[in-house]
Amino acid sequence: MRETTKILSAEHQNILKMLDALLKECAALESGQQLKKSFFEKAVEFIKHYADKFHHAKEEDILFVELNKPEAQMHCNPTGQMLYEHDLGRGFVKGLEEGLSTDDAAKIIENARNYAQLLQEHIFKEDNILYPMADAALTEEIEVAMLKKFRQVEEEKFGREVIEKYITLINEVSGQD
Repeated sequence: MRETTKILSAEHQNILKMLDALLKECAALESGQQLKKSFFEKAVEFIKHYADKFHHAKEEDILFVELNKPEAQMHCNPTGQMLYEHDLGRGFVKGLEEGLSTDDAAKIIENARNYAQLLQEHIFKEDNILYPMADAALTEEIEVAMLKKFRQVEEEKFGREVIEKYITLINEVSGQD
């Protein structure tokens, strides 16, 4: 794997940890436990900021842009499907927020489960299909330029403290603190 796809894949592991915690909370809620609103609010914050604005920004604004250039020489290009799935996920997060605003446990569970399933499948496709395709299609020169842009996203848009905040949150909710 190239460094860029290693970075994205490592971020996927953090997202998968949150998805596991999200599914556990859904199961607890379904078994009659009281709604832990603060957990779901933290999960939404993580999803909106770490998964979407941080991770998806690198994919959508950097990787996918490069893969859609003619010089990438992709024999087929699944980035359109990946973008569609990112948008589907945003819809589920919106539904989750709506459920939280009205304490609608059924709506929270439905949207959280749909989001988790979508993202688990999505991450599998990216890690096992898209990223290997990207590694083969992109030149070393493009890789270096992408890494520079990744660092700009990390340092200028977020900063180390913000990234660490979400890593701490993921470890907290997944019981790994």
